[in-house]
Amino acid sequence: MLKQLLTKMRNFRRGEKGAASVELVIVFPVFFGIFVSSFEIAMMNLRAVMIERATDVVVRDIRLMGGANIAYEDVREAICLEAGIIVNCLESLRIEMQPVDLSNWTTLREEIDCIRREEALQPVVNFENGQENELMLIRVCAIQDPFFPTYGVGRSMPKDDTGGYIIAASSAFVNEPN
Repeated sequence: MLKQLLTKMRNFRRGEKGAASVELVIVFPVFFGIFVSSFEIAMMNLRAVMIERATDVVVRDIRLMGGANIAYEDVREAICLEAGIIVNCLESLRIEMQPVDLSNWTTLREEIDCIRREEALQPVVNFENGQENELMLIRVCAIQDPFFPTYGVGRSMPKDDTGGYIIAASSAFVNEPN
């Protein structure tokens, strides 16, 4: 009986059944990680491009209005309408806009002012309309959640306290005279 058991063990060790399965188990997670990371990067870039494009289109409209009093909510809705692909855009988008003092050259703060999803009350928005022929700076910020937050690039990208990453776009323009 011991001889039969040893023979079966030798035959099992020499057998090649399941070799492809072992190879698949070793290689599949690597390829799946590359696929998931590629998808995450593509979506992140697509969202960033759409925010940039929407900001440029809306800035063109603002510029041609000649510094008219435009409401923050109207600008936000216009950007969200143009961006299209941003999930929960109105809840995740924040805009800063201010005129530039050319004598002191004041610009927007270095820190990006984004929505803080964990807070019920949001701080006051820095949004000022400019006058005719005035240089203006605008920065748009959106917080978006990764599709795969625990795997691949989604795990290693910088995120806020709620697990979202920042997409920002900025532009400068001069209000046209009426």
